[in-house]
Amino acid sequence: MSHDNRAWEVVSAHIESAILDGSLVIGQSLPSERELAAQLGVGRAAVREAIHALVAQGVLTSSVGPRGGTRVAALRTEALTKFLRLQVALANFPVADITEVRVALERTTVTAACRDVTEESLARIRAALDRMAEVDDPEEFNRLDTDFHVLVARAGNNALATDMTIAIRESLRSPILNAEETMPDWAHFRVGLLSQHEAVYAALADRDVARAIAAMEAHIRHSYAILPMDQASA
Repeated sequence: MSHDNRAWEVVSAHIESAILDGSLVIGQSLPSERELAAQLGVGRAAVREAIHALVAQGVLTSSVGPRGGTRVAALRTEALTKFLRLQVALANFPVADITEVRVALERTTVTAACRDVTEESLARIRAALDRMAEVDDPEEFNRLDTDFHVLVARAGNNALATDMTIAIRESLRSPILNAEETMPDWAHFRVGLLSQHEAVYAALADRDVARAIAAMEAHIRHSYAILPMDQASA
């Protein structure tokens, strides 16, 4: 049996490999600590350490009780959001990079939304816009702004694009809010955002792909050009 202080990495790598090759799928239970330890030739403490690390990353969930145990997490969006939010906070990605990634991503989501949007989806997007028009608090407005972009992504029925949109928007929530709160004329900026969102909605309601893409890209580029975020990084 291995007594290496890094033995938990052997366990972690084993579980990650099983997920990547499809041996473990969402919701599936892992073998017991005792079984994993014997299978991999490590101590149970190493198994516990690896499981704790993967739970923290959102890869696994662990619970106690008659139906407890360790399972592959079904919290895909939450895990991605947590990971990306922390990485953005630590990495200080250039604003220019963030802008280009969001443009590419949301060109994709709004294109899919034009193809798949339903009247029910449009009603949800319309309701988010109407609520935005009623609030003048930057924090609440920022939350509704995130809702708008996520609802557009969901209307396109692309789960990965939706999860990435949620993750990126959530990772930037604090930097955007901090920037908005330091703007000398946030009220004017807010009016501009409302107008840009309305342009996206109108194109989406018409299922006009070219117009929707142009409106979404103009909105994102305009926002980052004006927000007083550090133009080197955010």
